[in-house]
Amino acid sequence: MTPSAYPEPDVRLARLADAVGLPPTWPPTDESLADLAQRTELHPHDLLLVADLPVPATAWLLDEMAGASSSLVSRSLALTASGRQLLRTRARSMTAPVGALAPRKPRPYEQYPPGFGSLLLRMLALRNLNWSGAAKVMYLMSGVCKAASTIGAVGRGAKELDAELLDGFAATLGIRVPLLAALTGVRPSAESREPTPEVLDTASLIWEVRHLTRNQEAELTSYAQALGRN
Repeated sequence: MTPSAYPEPDVRLARLADAVGLPPTWPPTDESLADLAQRTELHPHDLLLVADLPVPATAWLLDEMAGASSSLVSRSLALTASGRQLLRTRARSMTAPVGALAPRKPRPYEQYPPGFGSLLLRMLALRNLNWSGAAKVMYLMSGVCKAASTIGAVGRGAKELDAELLDGFAATLGIRVPLLAALTGVRPSAESREPTPEVLDTASLIWEVRHLTRNQEAELTSYAQALGRN
């Protein structure tokens, strides 16, 4: 997507506000962002990215060898609603050891031009998902099968967002399809379906584990496996 097709941040926020029946506010206030987060069910940090506002440095403290694995995601999707709740509660109770996380340093190939693809990949990065991790999770959560290089091409603007990718990103990020369509201007397909409860719960889990270490993520995966046997 070319930079000219990417509107200014006030337009982006206005699109989200209009989609949920809120009046647009620019520049945004803490109160207006909180209202928008509640109505859209987007994470406040995602809205900061939409608005080109600084995200707290602590949001980028990660173990880049961690992030939600395919094993954790697949086990979460297979659990009952109560099992998924227990899994997310366990994830929220876990804290990385002091000094185990480090500021994320974008690689040279992650220098993206302005665009919705870039915005979506930065949202994935907030969740500690790189191209490969995002491709695997997207397939498990939406059935949209794309190579890691294709995910990267979306960020670089070399691959346009389309209805299929809209479904894939919506599921992975836990965003309703119509809302993501309103933001990006991409028309959803007639076959687009809203993320199911298990997909939304798993998207929430991906958010919860973003600041965990690789060992903690493995421990949580073992817990999910145990829940599946109960």
